[in-house]
Amino acid sequence: MLRSLVGSEMCIRDRYQRRVRGTPNHTNMGCGSSASDSDDLRQLLGPELMTKDGARPTLEALAGKQHIMLYFSAHWCPPCRGYTPQLSEAYAASDKKESVAVVFLSSDKDQAAFDNYYADMSFFAMPYSDRNRKEELSSKYGVKGIPTLVLLDAGGTLVEQNIRGDHGKFL
Repeated sequence: MLRSLVGSEMCIRDRYQRRVRGTPNHTNMGCGSSASDSDDLRQLLGPELMTKDGARPTLEALAGKQHIMLYFSAHWCPPCRGYTPQLSEAYAASDKKESVAVVFLSSDKDQAAFDNYYADMSFFAMPYSDRNRKEELSSKYGVKGIPTLVLLDAGGTLVEQNIRGDHGKFL
């Protein structure tokens, strides 16, 4: 019992020190984020994410992130078209991009609509072709309408169901 309490105290101290220094959680695989967290993220979001520079391995794109925001949206949705520019501008101007990621999950009707809509965003996107995974994530996080902005921790665990309008607290 004492050994586990000491270990927990050390993990808390290590997490605090990493946060203060800005060191990614995955640098100490014995505490906090672990190799299995990485595997979980890859399973959750797929092997690659779209960036403004093309496809990039998910784990590389999300390395060192403390929070991941999943943005469920679509071009055909008027409230989304109102909120997307706000979120994109906030993310582009954020000094926390090294520790926070936003990933767009599209409910657009086709690849062309996705491409057109994503062109104006400043963050990552799940490839449009991964429709099954997008539907699974919608179900997993209880997305009933769009726009929805789900907040996850570094390991992909749900922190808050919908922070739409409150993204500034994390950016």
